[in-house]
This record gives sequence, C-alpha cells and structure tokens, in this order.
Amino acid sequence: MADLPEILFEDAYLVAAYKPEGWLVHRSAIDRHETRFLLQYLRDRVGCHLYPIHRLDKPTSGVIVFGKSGEVAAQVQAQMESDASVKKYIAVCRGYCPEEGVIDYPLPPVADFKHQRKRPKADLPRQPAITLFHRLDTIEIPYAVDRYPSSRYSLVEIQLKTGRRHQIRRHFKHIHHPLIGCPKYGKSVHNRFFAEHYGCSRLLLHALQLQLNHPVTGERLNLVAAPRGEFLSLMQAFGWQLPA
Repeated sequence: MADLPEILFEDAYLVAAYKPEGWLVHRSAIDRHETRFLLQYLRDRVGCHLYPIHRLDKPTSGVIVFGKSGEVAAQVQAQMESDASVKKYIAVCRGYCPEEGVIDYPLPPVADFKHQRKRPKADLPRQPAITLFHRLDTIEIPYAVDRYPSSRYSLVEIQLKTGRRHQIRRHFKHIHHPLIGCPKYGKSVHNRFFAEHYGCSRLLLHALQLQLNHPVTGERLNLVAAPRGEFLSLMQAFGWQLPA
C-alpha cells in the first residue's frame, strides 16, 4: 500500500503533516512530471488555502508545517530561522561516523536551473551552515560492498541550526560519511546494495521532530512522525530503535 500523507496537528492557524518520501511539497519547474503535491493534497483535506513555511526535499520524509494565513506563516518562518525552534532528523550514513559533532561548513547555493549552473562555483557566495549530530547506533555487515571485506553503517540523529538546501546531505558528504540512498551526494555502490539486499531504494533521511511555539497561543508544539515503510523495515532488520 502506498504511503500517504497524514495530518499530525490542525487548528485554526496551522496544519502539521507527515510527508511521505517521493512527494513534492508544491509544484516545481524542477520536476515537471511529478503528480503528487503535498500542499494540494492537504488543501483539499482541510478545505482552505495553505501557506508553505519550510520545505522538505522530494526524497525526504517526515514532519512539515503550513500556515492557514500568510501572517501566521511569516511568524513561524521567522521562528524556524532562529533558535526558538528545534528541527531533528534521522539518517543512515556510510561508515562509523563520530559519536557526536558539529559540522560548521559554509555552503554555496544549490544551482537547480541552467542559468545558475552556467556560473562558476567560485562565483557563488557561500552561506553559513551548521549541523549538529549524535550517533544513535551502528552495524557492521559481512558484505564487501566497497573496498573493505565488511561494511559499516551508522544511524544518526541530526539537528539543523541553519536551513540551507541539501544541507544534511552535503555536510555528511563533507565529513566523508555520505547518506545512503542519495544519488547526488552519496555513493552508488552502497545505494544499489541497500536496494538489492534490503529492498530499500529511498534516501535514508527523515524529518523526525519539529518543536516550535504556537504563533497565536504560545503553546509549545512537539510534532513527531516516526519513520515508516522502507526506512522502518530497514531499522527493524538492523535491530535499530529510536531513543524513547
């Protein structure tokens, strides 16, 4: 059965939802052939216009929130760009990454369109980008996926302090622990192995938790969506569990 979006929280001001892997948040010229749009799906469910506040990449699943007015969306967006919110992800990366760390590595904007790609990378200004991470679990499996006789992988909890495009994927490539299932910043030999041996062909990156203050009531919202589908099946196969 196909994974479908689910409303996690709704009131007169906000809608929070679980976004499945493979869905676009909204229509985009970058992916003209996609037919699944979370914004349209939720708008039809709740019966009112919704305003995007932040985004999740198409291959990323997890928690996302929308405003029911432009004013509310702007207030939450400002909060998302400050320390008032907490944005936590989980991911699977190659190798045993450090137990914990801070990746403070400025990133140039991602060039999606042809006119952007024509500019030399040196001309693109780098933006501050900070990622915190904590290793949750590891596994070593007896397969020579790459150049070693066995292969190691880590389950990692990640907290974003900034929100640059593809930040987590680019940062983990930078520290030589690329995410599994990422065709752009990962390694194809590991991606193929997970698809063939574990039936897991998706990007193993999931927006697990979003904490923020309600823009009207001031209530602290704790929005959580556990991984589902292929990601959950892989964690079960590896004996991995999220902390309580």
